[in-house]
Amino acid sequence: MAEQNSQDAHIRAPAGDGAEAAGVEHVGAPEHHPLPTALGLDAPQWIALAMVVVFAILIWKRVPALIAKALDSKIAAIRDQLDEAAQLRSEAEAIKTEYEARAAQADAEAATVMERARAEADGIVRQAEADAAALVERRTRMAEDKIAAAERAALDAVRAKAARAAAAAAEALIRDKLDANADKALVDRTIEGLGTR
Repeated sequence: MAEQNSQDAHIRAPAGDGAEAAGVEHVGAPEHHPLPTALGLDAPQWIALAMVVVFAILIWKRVPALIAKALDSKIAAIRDQLDEAAQLRSEAEAIKTEYEARAAQADAEAATVMERARAEADGIVRQAEADAAALVERRTRMAEDKIAAAERAALDAVRAKAARAAAAAAEALIRDKLDANADKALVDRTIEGLGTR
């Protein structure tokens, strides 16, 4: 401590005016100490030297090359991932395009099936209408044939009845008007008519 006080006195007392310097003391003034040195280098120089040595060791051990190699491998891995992602994207787009084409083809096939079904339904309806018309025509013809047959049967029955009535009337007339003498004259005339022919 005595040593520090003597240094303080040396700093406090300016060189020159000894009487004035002995009584005046500078309070709060910063103290200036000489910087410590080792081997002729002060602290900032030692820090700079240590940094140079660290960088020299890093370069000697090829650390920048190792860092560059690690970065290059990381870049290559990222490029591979990007290439794989691009490939997956192109495959996904191809699959999407394929499914869109399949969907369009399915839509086209569905439209074709619907059109074919409509055409078949129209054909079935036309066939049913034609069959119904033919059936109606056949039934009409059968009814007309039955009516015509009934008319013919009725006409035949009327004719037969008329023939029977005419025969009965002729028989009654002949019985009433022809006697045995009239029969003999009629037979004689018929025989004479046969001989002239």
